[in-house]
Amino acid sequence: MIIGTQVPADAGVYRLRDDLALVQSVDVFTPVVDDPYDYGRIAAANSLSDIYAMGATPCTALNVVSVPKSLSLDVVVAILQGGAEVAAQAGVAIVGGHTVQGPEPLYGLAVTGVVHPRRLVDNRGGRPGDVLVLTKPLGTGIITTAHKRDVASEEAVHRAVEVMACLNRAASEAMLAAGAHAATDITGYGLLGHLHEMLLASGTAAEIVFEAVPVLPDAWTYAADEIVPGGSINNHAYLTNTREAITWDDTLTWPQQIVLCDAQTSGGLLIAVPEQRLPRLLDELAHREVSTRAVIGRIVRGPAGHIVVRRR
Repeated sequence: MIIGTQVPADAGVYRLRDDLALVQSVDVFTPVVDDPYDYGRIAAANSLSDIYAMGATPCTALNVVSVPKSLSLDVVVAILQGGAEVAAQAGVAIVGGHTVQGPEPLYGLAVTGVVHPRRLVDNRGGRPGDVLVLTKPLGTGIITTAHKRDVASEEAVHRAVEVMACLNRAASEAMLAAGAHAATDITGYGLLGHLHEMLLASGTAAEIVFEAVPVLPDAWTYAADEIVPGGSINNHAYLTNTREAITWDDTLTWPQQIVLCDAQTSGGLLIAVPEQRLPRLLDELAHREVSTRAVIGRIVRGPAGHIVVRRR
């Protein structure tokens, strides 16, 4: 065993031999959009993201499905078709799965990948001086919540869906080529929650520049109207109430803070890379057409897990 339940990593890692390890993860969630096909795409991309965050290559997956009796077979088929399409884009074979009855729809994948143990990237390797790069914009949790409340524009929802359904494969390949020290994918704990986890694991602190963080524009509008998922509120409360977790710039409003804590579905990779390798990482991301490649801050010496969010 290389990584198991003893550390809060994105996936478990089991060494098969000196040059090969299995990387395994599972994730399911309830629908975040109305269209079942899009839901399937998003859920599959989200499940694969944990493997990419470890610098591994996903190989096979199992469908994990819970459906209520009232859900029509056509809807279930559409969900699975969406998941199958994204898995095919990733070169992943869906080799089976399991379906149960439940009170609400749930879908995701149990994914198995492979990695050379020496090429493994996890959230424990951040070092003072490393630059932090984010590969997707924030705000999908807020926008999907606005969608559930029937106040989100079609354009905002469409943009959020495309962000969530986008694979992190290219970003993972880029960070490996650049020699990243650490990485994690941004999901339910939000940007600052997952960064806090990375910093605790690495024994370091970080500084984030508020204006440098990419955000879907409509998220600011909905956050200002307090249209925010409960998970995002919980993330903000945890960080704000945990001793030495976060120091906010005094000028940042609650909506501005909450966006940085927004609970994401299938968010981007947060990559820690040595400053001298930053140009290589940005070039590799651009070469692979990763449209978001935002330099949002850096890792520094300080209390483990502490984040300072400042203005530019």
